[in-house]
Amino acid sequence: MTEHDERTALGLMSGTSLDGIDAALLRTDGRGRVLPGAWASSAYDAGLRDRLRASLGGRGDVMAVQRDVTIAHAEAVAALLAEAGVAAEEVDVIGFHGHTIVHRPDQAITWQIGDGALLAERTGIDVICDLRSRDVAAGGQGAPLAPLYHAALATPLDRPLAVLNLGGVGNVTWLGKAGLREDGLGEDGLGGDGAIRAFDTGPGNALIDDWVARHGGGRFDADGALARAGTVHADILAGLLDNPYFDRPPPKSLDRDDFAGAVAALDGLSAADGAATLTAFTVAAVVRARDHLAEVPRRWLVGGGGRHNPVLMAGLAAALGVPVEPVEAVGWQGDALEAQAFAYLAVRALDGLALSLPGTTGAPRPITGGALHRH
Repeated sequence: MTEHDERTALGLMSGTSLDGIDAALLRTDGRGRVLPGAWASSAYDAGLRDRLRASLGGRGDVMAVQRDVTIAHAEAVAALLAEAGVAAEEVDVIGFHGHTIVHRPDQAITWQIGDGALLAERTGIDVICDLRSRDVAAGGQGAPLAPLYHAALATPLDRPLAVLNLGGVGNVTWLGKAGLREDGLGEDGLGGDGAIRAFDTGPGNALIDDWVARHGGGRFDADGALARAGTVHADILAGLLDNPYFDRPPPKSLDRDDFAGAVAALDGLSAADGAATLTAFTVAAVVRARDHLAEVPRRWLVGGGGRHNPVLMAGLAAALGVPVEPVEAVGWQGDALEAQAFAYLAVRALDGLALSLPGTTGAPRPITGGALHRH
């Protein structure tokens, strides 16, 4: 097999929202050719979700949680393959992100739990995992990692373009007018400002979800109903935005709970007013992120669970003043996007291609990575 041959890869993503596992099939050469396939989402059962949440920060019996999370991923693989009518032997590699429980790149620490060897054994498919630690070891932020996939998908689209992922944490990929070469790097070979820039914008859905859950409203603000019923408290919002993170130039990234302490400022608000204020906080963080882009995007494409929140989407459109649309507007599969990205990166890892660039994580050079476990 030559380095430019296409492979069938299966990507897995367990996001900061803690809702479950996304699994997606992708046919790709790890460069400019991508053909998305079937995908599926598997929810964590309530007990495992609670144990996973309790492990954040590296607390509790992490190794037991890791095993059970890995088994859940193996079950997600089996379910997707059965639904798609694809045999394990037809899949060349699994891109296994695992679940981030600690992300402190300033301390050269990032920790995604997930046992690649166990997953390979359970599925009978080769596994690429540990996709962030090499970047962090080299001095990068280790996040975000989806930008190269965004760039491959966005080849035919007008630029400058922003791809905004609103999961638990928000992150943006900015794609400039200079395109990407076939090898996935910028025209200067380094993914500089002329081609691609990416970083975490601030809170996405995590603060809203946690607030809603604490106030008995379920796991998230369905259709933005709670925020729509509330009033934004401008003074509290201003306090939330008074954080040095927003002024710090990229590269930069966040742990899911980096802003969790800020929620104390909302004590005493009604459930609706708190949801409205936190939703406005997510919007305002994106607006602040725009200040760090080399050129104002003509369009924002939004992925992640946040695109399903009409209050959040309307707030973004009003604040950004250009079209803000779900990624489905250009034919992308929004719920599968991150899982597809890790399938794509797994193929790049097999070919020794960069998974991150100076413009995406602040690494000193294009960095490959990933650990391979043969089945």
